[in-house]
Amino acid sequence: MNESDIYVGLDIGTTSIKAIVAQTIDGQTNVIGVGNEPSAGVSRGIIVDIEKAAQAIRKTLDQAETKSGVEISSVVVGLPADLISIDRCSGMISLQDQANEIDNQDIMEVARTAISNNLPQEREVVNLIPEEFKIDDFDGIADPRGMVGSRLELEGRVITGPKTIIHNVRKAVTKAGVTIDQLVVGAEAEGKTILSDSEQDFGTILLDLGGGQSTAAVIHDHELKYIDVDHEGGQYITKDISSVLNTSLKDAESIKREYGIADAQAAVADNEFPVEVVGQSQPQKVNEKLLAEIIEARLDQILGRLKDKLTAANALGMPGGIVLTGGVASMPKLAELAANTFGMNVRVYIPDKMGLRHPSFALGLALVNYATGLSEVDQVIRTVFSVDAPLPSQADQAVEQPATDQYQAPTPAEEEGGLSLFSRRKQPKEPKQRKKDGFNFSFKNFFE
Repeated sequence: MNESDIYVGLDIGTTSIKAIVAQTIDGQTNVIGVGNEPSAGVSRGIIVDIEKAAQAIRKTLDQAETKSGVEISSVVVGLPADLISIDRCSGMISLQDQANEIDNQDIMEVARTAISNNLPQEREVVNLIPEEFKIDDFDGIADPRGMVGSRLELEGRVITGPKTIIHNVRKAVTKAGVTIDQLVVGAEAEGKTILSDSEQDFGTILLDLGGGQSTAAVIHDHELKYIDVDHEGGQYITKDISSVLNTSLKDAESIKREYGIADAQAAVADNEFPVEVVGQSQPQKVNEKLLAEIIEARLDQILGRLKDKLTAANALGMPGGIVLTGGVASMPKLAELAANTFGMNVRVYIPDKMGLRHPSFALGLALVNYATGLSEVDQVIRTVFSVDAPLPSQADQAVEQPATDQYQAPTPAEEEGGLSLFSRRKQPKEPKQRKKDGFNFSFKNFFE
């Protein structure tokens, strides 16, 4: 078993940390091990105690190593969406020798120009997504390598995040004893892997409802176009249950998982269950209807705020509807509640892998599939801002082109049922451009 065949997706969540170990053989990806341990040092999706987080990560990786029989040395890590920015970018370089074919070094140089201008000191590049390359007067090029010309341009979007948050993730993972292959915004990985080709093309809203926070993302034209966060999640539902029923947080979490229903209209008042009440020797009977009302009240607030954010971004009404992921998405009747709130079609994504058929495993699996599906051009570009990323082999990449470039400043971007996670592995990374003037949705500038 070669190390290069192994990918590990690491999902550092507020309530749990998950590691998915997968092996690729002849283009087929198979999950061979899973680690799932309680989280520590993480609050609302953000690492706030590096040492505790590192210890929890190490426990998760140890469990994954035991189950997979593989020694884990590097991981693909999901980043939280807090303060993530998506901006347009463009760059251009002059090719000194027009007789030489464009190679990896040229791709790297034009990528550097696209991200180097006025990047704030407090932010770090997470990804550069090329929408197209241009050679002289020819545009719409997906991979310019092997071509010739006098000028190479790149048009795309750059995703950046706060250095503080990214540093804490890097530090915790490093202290856990592994290196980072890639840092990936969770919503980008999920959008690229759990949505169908049509959903990515025409536009779909992805809601990741986790334990510490809830993330809304828009995938359109096969790209992450919008992302925002609500800093409440499943933990707040648990706290509400604990407070109203006067029971411990541990019991409240168990009650939520065993008896919880998201839509109070679907609950039955005659269905009762026992609750251990603080200060009382005997359990008290509570009915399903009351519990559902407690849960729905908090979900109404979370979904309502996410709806307001999406409305302000003119992102509602997407043809692909809404896809729910994250641990909270497993709650019965949540899809119905969300459909009523947003007035759109809603489905829950459930991985179809044996032993992982729960929405909470969606991100870990998506990280693995995202890493295995990167094109060579994507990998080359990642070497510009990721020192650990391997450069794809190419016979002509030894010739390095000096950067005599000009920069164009970027403008701010402002069924229930399992889908096969790995069915989209060979999906093209550069979909054809849609005619903007023929598109009927009224998006803000960052959707154009």
